[in-house]
Amino acid sequence: MVLMVAAATACGEPQQPVAMPSPPPATTTPIVPPVRTGIINVDGEDAGAGDAGAGASAPPSGSPTFADDVDFLGKHGAVHLLEAPGGGRVALSAKYQGRVMTSAVELSGQSFGWINRDFISAGKTGTQFDNYGGEDRFWLGPEGGQFGLYFPPGKPYTFDTWQVPAALQEGAWESTEATPTRAVFKKTMTLTNWSGAPYTIFVERTVSLVEVPAGEGVRGVAYETVNKITNKGKAWKRATGLPSVWILAMFAPSADARVIVPFETGPATKGTPIVNDAYFGKVPASRLSVKEDRGFLVFTADGKERGKIGVGPARAKPMLGSYSAQSKLLTVVQYDKPKTTAYVNSMWEKQKAPYAGDVVNSYNDGSPGPGKPPLGGFYEIETSSPAAELAPGQSLVHTHRTFHLVGDAASLEPLAKKMLGVSLADVH
Repeated sequence: MVLMVAAATACGEPQQPVAMPSPPPATTTPIVPPVRTGIINVDGEDAGAGDAGAGASAPPSGSPTFADDVDFLGKHGAVHLLEAPGGGRVALSAKYQGRVMTSAVELSGQSFGWINRDFISAGKTGTQFDNYGGEDRFWLGPEGGQFGLYFPPGKPYTFDTWQVPAALQEGAWESTEATPTRAVFKKTMTLTNWSGAPYTIFVERTVSLVEVPAGEGVRGVAYETVNKITNKGKAWKRATGLPSVWILAMFAPSADARVIVPFETGPATKGTPIVNDAYFGKVPASRLSVKEDRGFLVFTADGKERGKIGVGPARAKPMLGSYSAQSKLLTVVQYDKPKTTAYVNSMWEKQKAPYAGDVVNSYNDGSPGPGKPPLGGFYEIETSSPAAELAPGQSLVHTHRTFHLVGDAASLEPLAKKMLGVSLADVH
């Protein structure tokens, strides 16, 4: 598969469409199972027979099953299910902006996405942050700075003035294709950045099942979202601000959950920072361990204390993930990472370098300030495309893949080493 994109550069030359490399076939070959009745679910009913038996992935005590979450979502709107031959399930919602709401290795297994049941039940929209949850949602960057999209023009960069654009959180997206293995969502949106520059953007999101890496004693579910943006307005220029595709994954936290971010350590990285941990105040060492000699960092993902980290293009690798021994769950995220250094800067400040931002981020939820409640209690793994310097009619594509693998530590260890280059024994 070759996708035509317009890749941004660090020095602002005119952009030409270039071919994105095909993803590695070993982990991204589409699965095409036979069509079976009962797979497409639009009302919360059971999407097929139960999956009890050998290898069942019972959720941790108090956690919902996938069937629980699908039943809940189906009471509030249409749900579309993808199903792999081995029983893996992925729940999608056009109502909630084409999100992947959650997934599981089986209907009765642990639901991996975090869903904000209280907010959905309240039926609200048009709030500061319509926080429905979901383990793969489409947003646009940057968040803060003079070209930020999440602060009204000219307003200070504070939590009280932070506002998710209506185009990114209100209203259903058009569903133009829905099969047992693939769905397509489309939306045309308009936004304005902090400096007043307007954008008209056509978005097309394709969600597809992909192959699960083989591992003895391991069950899994995997999918990718291919996110294409097309400039439907005036040329997007560096001087007035460039958008980027920003994919955010909300996952259910646990006390022992840790985000794992491998990073480059070769000669080319000399003098470059490893991690930006100052988004919302410096992350304490007790919650962020940078293992420089082994080339990865570990970030606490318990949903208890607000903090965010990011890794820039010189250090970021095209994969990161998380692990919880309690949940017997290894999650790996892979994404396309073109050779460019121009990534939008989302720091909440007037920026000296608006195109020196991060490629991958992780957020752990908690109270944003004294007396303020948390946003819900979750953690996020996030990936971004380069800054999109596009002429009218040009497009950029960003692909984000999610692999959930369930098994005991000994069974997951080979996959952790192969996919992340990290031993689970070192994740603490």
